[in-house]
Formats: sequence, structure tokens, C-alpha cells
Amino acid sequence: SPHWQQQLLKCEMIRSARSPHHRARTSAMASRTVAKSAIPITNPNLVKPPLPAELNGTASEVSSPTTSDRPASSPPINGNAVNRPSSTVAAPAEAFRPTSIMKPPENTWSSLDMGGLNIKNLPATSGLFTFTFLINLYLNHNALSSVPPEISKLRHLELLDISGNNLSTLPPEMGMLTQLKELYVFDNHLTVIPFELGSLHQLQTLGVEGNPLDATLKAIIQKDGTPTLISYLRDNCPTPPAPPLRELKVLLTEPELEALAADPNAETFRVLCYNILCERCATERLYGYTPSWALAWEYRKDLILTEIINSGADFLCLQEVDIAAYEDYFTKNLAEHGYEGVYWPKSRSRTMNEADRRQVDGCATFYKADRYQLVEKHLVEFSAVAMQRQDFKKTDDMFNRVLGKEHLAIVSLMEDKVTGTRFVIANAHIHWDPAYCDVKLVQAALLVDEIEKMASHFAKYPPRPPPSASTSSIVQAYRTPPVYTDGTKIPLIICGDFNSIPSSGVYDFLSNGTLPADHVDFKSHKYGRYTSEGLRHRFGLKSAYAAPGAGEPPVTNYVPTFQGHIDYLWYSAANLGVNAILSGVDKDYLEKVVGFPNAHFPSDHVCIVAEFRVK
Repeated sequence: SPHWQQQLLKCEMIRSARSPHHRARTSAMASRTVAKSAIPITNPNLVKPPLPAELNGTASEVSSPTTSDRPASSPPINGNAVNRPSSTVAAPAEAFRPTSIMKPPENTWSSLDMGGLNIKNLPATSGLFTFTFLINLYLNHNALSSVPPEISKLRHLELLDISGNNLSTLPPEMGMLTQLKELYVFDNHLTVIPFELGSLHQLQTLGVEGNPLDATLKAIIQKDGTPTLISYLRDNCPTPPAPPLRELKVLLTEPELEALAADPNAETFRVLCYNILCERCATERLYGYTPSWALAWEYRKDLILTEIINSGADFLCLQEVDIAAYEDYFTKNLAEHGYEGVYWPKSRSRTMNEADRRQVDGCATFYKADRYQLVEKHLVEFSAVAMQRQDFKKTDDMFNRVLGKEHLAIVSLMEDKVTGTRFVIANAHIHWDPAYCDVKLVQAALLVDEIEKMASHFAKYPPRPPPSASTSSIVQAYRTPPVYTDGTKIPLIICGDFNSIPSSGVYDFLSNGTLPADHVDFKSHKYGRYTSEGLRHRFGLKSAYAAPGAGEPPVTNYVPTFQGHIDYLWYSAANLGVNAILSGVDKDYLEKVVGFPNAHFPSDHVCIVAEFRVK
């Protein structure tokens, strides 16, 4: 087959590279300019053009760091690839995810040739495993009988050559090297390939010729090539041990807890925020490291529902819920647990046929209907709101950057049926692309502006009337409802997937209440008053996971190219306090996992939960 022909060609090429530092020498020769040479000397290992003249004279064991130095099959890290878990495929129309790519640490060289040196042992403590900037590593034609698990620290490797050694096994930890595109293990003593290598979803060549490999595995790679073998390993890999359960971390002291328990008027409530990864986006193209059975909606939906129910939350704020999932699954199943919901999909659903419409995602907010009354619900479509602003209308940046994005938020105005306490619960999904940090800022500012108007109106509504005698349980608990002099006095929760890390302008604006007009995240674009006067709000917001005693923010989005905190539960600190938060995922577990979703975590995001008290 063509796959096997390619494999044999590469095998012969590598067998001819057994002399010490063969790759470094040929690379150095290729980068030299030979005066008056009729025939230019090129690197025989590369099909790309020779290195540019400015890199002359790199005749060391280390080859040059240009993209030309990478294997021909390895695409450069470019703008088209950086924001998706898989950089081997074209950008989908909108790949909502990771906020930024995990780039290799800066270094003047990125390839290391230790081939043909008769190295017998690589100790786990070797300094080699601190070279996390490496993209190409050649350990071919040595006398290694094992590769230590610490190889997994070199997360940016795209080519690893360990051909011509005495290896009878490969460490399962090699499955963590998800950037690998070429893995050569020619001429060893391998009979099996670890199932864990199934997570190497970008691998284009697994070179196995010259090994007494299991007949089934060899037949797959000979007939259908490396990607098919990787899919086979991935889908048949045993499920790893489950992580420890995430505990609710109490942030109050013992005396504070006792006082709260003794207070008959104490009001506490719990909020969950969760981007559940809609079915349309859960594709092998984006999540090639996830077993196909674990990526299927039929498997994921039950895990998501279990997680939601176990949280015991009064308010559930979900993002990336498609119409089909909302109507057919969540509404029905959550109703059995006493929840009612508010939902809006993205605007394009209004122009589609029924089948396509059901695939469109949006935001859903559910609430415990026995305790809370929905007074009003509002849709905030950021592009539509931006269009209505007089100070935005004439800017090119508005048309070119903000209007094409159909992100939204849902604002629910709620009232406690017993106490009459009011709540504003906002559930938002902000744009994903790090190249549009200005748009993220504009969307966050528009959201806060809209909430300010809604809360101001909500404060003017008359108090809830006393319950009728027929609802005796409510009558007994009834007390005079609070009166709100203005909207900022109403307890406020703003939560969602903000696609913004804690060092971003969005975080600064929401947590500080101000942001200068010339903030770097505006990128010198013009957005009316926002970029002439700066941003401002009066809500006094804090992140629940930044409360005293909360510790460092947990990872809420976990994929191979990005791990960070981008989902938030913001609360108005003047009238709410944080009692407890759901702890992050166990760090030891995360170190052994390529990315989410997987068998235990049904989305690429992790849910966050906080319990609040009304002050």
C-alpha cells in the first residue's frame, strides 16, 4: 500500500543516518554557503528548501530552529492552527475553544541530535527532560534498552526518532506527547504498542518496520496507515482510574458557620456554571485524542446530567446547549428534579430549517421552581445591542469585528417565593478567539451595561404580595420582603464561559469596576465611549474562586494546547458572600491526562459551583 511504501522509504533513510550526529552534520552543511559551488549543498533529510543565508555557520550538534528544520510533514505553528486542540486540520467555521496555545518556551534552538553515540542508558534525572522547548529529538542508533516515562515532559516534540536501539517496550506516558507528528521506532524489539499512544491524534507516521510487531497491529498499519492504527489504540484503550471526587471547599470559619446555622433569617443558595460542549462541536477533528465512544453525546449527556444533579445547585447556568439537547433531554430530566428553565439559542437558528436549527447551541438557565419565581427573562445578543448604540454606529471596527459574532447572554430576574429577596442571574458565553480580545471586552461591557438597566427597573417593581392562606407552608415562613432603592442593591450573579484568563482585560474590568480607554486589550480599535472614556460599572463584582481562602483558580478548560481558568462565577460582594466553592480537579490526575473530554469528564470545560449567602 502507499502507506507502507512511505514507511519503508523513511526506514531506509533512517538506517542510513546511523553515524554520530548525522542529522546535525547534514543540517549544518545544508545551511553553509559554499563559494563558487556549481551545485548547492542541501540537507538530504529535508524536502523543504535549504535554510536561509542568515543562519549560516550553525555547525554544531544542534540544528537550526527554523520551521525548515521540522519534518516536511509537520506544518508550522501558524495563526490558522493555534486555537484548536488539533493543528493538523483546517480551521472550522468557529472552533469556540482554547483561549491560547501552549507555545514552547523561547529558545535559540529547538532540535537536538544525540544519534549514533552508543548511549546505553537515559536516567530519569537526565537534564534532557528539562529541555521542554524541543521540537525534534534524535536518539536513534544508540544502545538504549528503555525510555524513561519522563520523556512525557517534552510536550512540544513533533518528531522523535528512537530507531535502532534495543527497546522491547515503549512507556505508556509517551501518549502525553500529543504534538508528535513523526515517531520512528524502526529496528527495535517491539511486539506491542501501548494503547495509551492512541492519544497521539496528530501522528502522521509511526515507523515500526524492523520490529517483531503483533500481526494485528502490523496489518492495520500496512493496510490503512498510522492514523487508523492510532484510532484503533485510542478506542480500545482501557479506561484509566477515576479521579478523587471533587469536594465542596468551605471558606467560612467555625464561628461563622455556627452563626449562619443559628440565624433563622439566613438565606443561602448555590449556583453551577458549566460549558457542556455541544454535540456539533464534539468532533474527532477537534478532539482526536478522545475515544470515539467517550465523545458520543449518548455517553456524555448522562455524565453531564449526573454532575449537574449532584451539585445540588439552585441555579444552573449552562453554555453550548443545543436546541435538541434542551428540548429533548435537559428540560424533561431536570423537571423530574424540580427545575424549570429559560433558554435562547444563537440568532442563526431563526433562519434555518428544523433539522439544522436543532443543532444550534445557546445558553440555558435552570432554577428550583419550588423556591424561586421567574419574574422576567431577557436575551442579550451582543451584536444586536452594539448596533443600537449611537456611539458605536460609525466605527469600522464595529462592522468588521463585533457584528459578525453571534454570542449571547441570558439575564433572569428571580424572586424568592418565601423571603421576597430578588436576584439577577446572568449566564453568558463570550467570544473564544484570543485575536479578538477587544471584542471580548466589548461584549463583557455591553453585558454589564444591559444588566445595569434591567436591575434598575427590577428595583422599582412593587414588593411581592403576602401569600394566600392556601399556601400554608409559605405563610408560616413569610416575612416582609426587602425594598431595593436601586439596582445595585439587588444580589447579582454573572457567570459563564468568558474565554478570558485572570490576567486579561475582561477580568480586570469585571473585578475592578474600571478599565482605561487605552487598555492594551482594545488593540487600538475604536468602540465609541468605551475607547474614549474607558469602561466602568458600579456592581462591586468579585470572582467566587478569588474569595479569601479559595486558593489558586482551578483549571476550567483542559485540552492539550491550553489549560486555564476561563469560566467564572462573579457575584456582587456588597450584598452576597461566598460560603463554599467546588474544588478543582485533582492535580495528580490531570498530570496523567492528555485533555478533556475523556471517560470521566464529558466536556472540555469543567463545571464550577459556589454557595453564596445573602448579606
